[in-house]
Amino acid sequence: MSTIKNTNSSAVKPNFLSRENLKFSLSNLSYLPRWIVVMIDVIVLVLSCFLTIMLFRGTGLNFVITPNPIKFLFLFFGVNIFFFWIFRTYSGIIRHSSYIDAVKIFFSQLGVLFVFLLFNFMYEFFFGVKAFLNTALFINIVFSFCGLFLYRILIKQLFEFFFSEQGTNKLIRAIIYGTDANAISVANALKFETPTRFKIVGFVDKNNQNTAKRIMDLPILFKKKKLPPLMRSINAQAVIIADKSLSKEEQLLIVDQCLEFNYSVYTVPLISDWENQKEISQKIKTIQIEDLLERKPILLDSKLISKQLKDKTILISGAAGSIGSEIVRQVFSFNPKTILILDHAETPLHHLSLEIQSHVSSTTIVTIIADVRNKEVLNSIFKTHLPQVVYHAAAYKHVPLMEENPSQAILTNIEGTKNLADLSCLYKVKKFVMISTDKAVNPSSVMGASKRIAEKYVQSLQFKNANDGEKKTTKFITTRFGNVLGSNGSVVPLFTKQIASGGPITITHPDIIRYFMTIPEACQLVLEAGAMGNGGEIYIFDMGKPVKIIDLARKMIRLAGFTPEKDIKIAIVGLRPGEKLYEELLNNTSKTLPTYHEKIMIAEEILDDFNPLNFAITELIESANQFDNDRMVAQMKQIVPEFKSMNSTFELLDK
Repeated sequence: MSTIKNTNSSAVKPNFLSRENLKFSLSNLSYLPRWIVVMIDVIVLVLSCFLTIMLFRGTGLNFVITPNPIKFLFLFFGVNIFFFWIFRTYSGIIRHSSYIDAVKIFFSQLGVLFVFLLFNFMYEFFFGVKAFLNTALFINIVFSFCGLFLYRILIKQLFEFFFSEQGTNKLIRAIIYGTDANAISVANALKFETPTRFKIVGFVDKNNQNTAKRIMDLPILFKKKKLPPLMRSINAQAVIIADKSLSKEEQLLIVDQCLEFNYSVYTVPLISDWENQKEISQKIKTIQIEDLLERKPILLDSKLISKQLKDKTILISGAAGSIGSEIVRQVFSFNPKTILILDHAETPLHHLSLEIQSHVSSTTIVTIIADVRNKEVLNSIFKTHLPQVVYHAAAYKHVPLMEENPSQAILTNIEGTKNLADLSCLYKVKKFVMISTDKAVNPSSVMGASKRIAEKYVQSLQFKNANDGEKKTTKFITTRFGNVLGSNGSVVPLFTKQIASGGPITITHPDIIRYFMTIPEACQLVLEAGAMGNGGEIYIFDMGKPVKIIDLARKMIRLAGFTPEKDIKIAIVGLRPGEKLYEELLNNTSKTLPTYHEKIMIAEEILDDFNPLNFAITELIESANQFDNDRMVAQMKQIVPEFKSMNSTFELLDK
């Protein structure tokens, strides 16, 4: 079946003035040239003058009394144009007219009134008769002001009407949570956004104090208890949180309530006075899973950190990783003399180097491709650059992979740490900060046990050097925290990818719980702990409330605009080798000591004697080089007695 196209011109003509054509023309009209605005203004003046003349002629009076009315009218229009130029009334874009334009027009007309009243007084003084009727002049000025401002408002409303009507069916009906200046700025920005995304249908005042009033001719809605019933009553599809007085708990409550009923939630940062509407509208974004962490902003002791890093040479291992690269960025902000970024991953290290070097700074960036397992290469690096602070973030961290490849966990996580720690002592590094994990606590996996052994080694080395009476000994500091949102291998990028592909989201167990923090947050605490440490401490971070992974998955599905189990399935696949239901930050026998920072505590662990521990680790590394899995894991269990394998073939070694 073929489609016949009608090319008759008569069929086209009726659509020429259609709404679609008008929309297209208006949306493509950027602004009126200034000379056209001046011409329209002059036409308005002519009409006002004609109206005034007709009005007073009907009463038997003349507006212009002078015998030369034409010269007077030319003078009158000339003075008006002069004041248009003085106050630049023609310079504003008409469709964005505001009270500022009204003020400009008012003062221009006030100037005209003042000039001609003075002119009339002088004319009467010299010629004994008035040039025009003062009352008529005043009324003419009123007509002119109203006409000049009215046509600007009409054009503005015309544009708003056609832009607001354009694609109305596709717009998201949204309410703005907030009634302060921030909320109004957001509403104004969205009103003129191109292309338009939202149709704002009202505001919500959390205190329900102004519900009888209106903002921007939109109602202030009354919220009883929960937001979803209110949204349902006005057919709203989304809420934009613009009230900056809301606490984190209040924001989370709104998000949870809205996600439960599949309403979209958007957030916007605090609006600064200098930001224009386009910038504001671009910053309105769907609320992210990171925004739902129940955490307060971290306050750093910048002076203490700066004292440790400024004008120093800093070595960062594992610099291409998610944690290492963020440490590089944050260290860079403290203006060190040199940053040595070390990793064996070529491409991400190159990208990081380009990113850092794009910023103007006196800091020298040295990119080093090296493996922390190669002590000879590391020795050359230390000898050449003499780093003063080392941040050790290089490690293998994927639990199931290390369960299958225990030798690699030992050679990288243990031997790599040992190499860097020994060289730090040899070359008198001031501070060595090791990045550990909560999986090192009561480890149930090879990866966790390898990190715990690395912790033991640097801690015992610290106290060996102190007991040997060395004055300029390296201060070894360990930082221990849980899962990091958005890091390589974390559940958030995995869930995002699975949602994008239509599901299912795979979860190992419905009851599995984890602690989370963001990458910048974790690295900020690493810098803070490194600066405050005196050597030998294991710092643990306040990770906030633990998160149930299945709840995290459901929230991410709803944030993506889907319904859990209906649009995106959740599949339970069983615990992976070495995986625990609950992660811990302390061993059963450990205690914590507070620090001056409320989010950082010190874990009191049982110290190991260096010599027997060093001997056991040396034997363990030898076993790893021989790839005897059972033997090396058995040795790890001897070094870390609390290491009990879970969901792993190595469980037999615990019997």
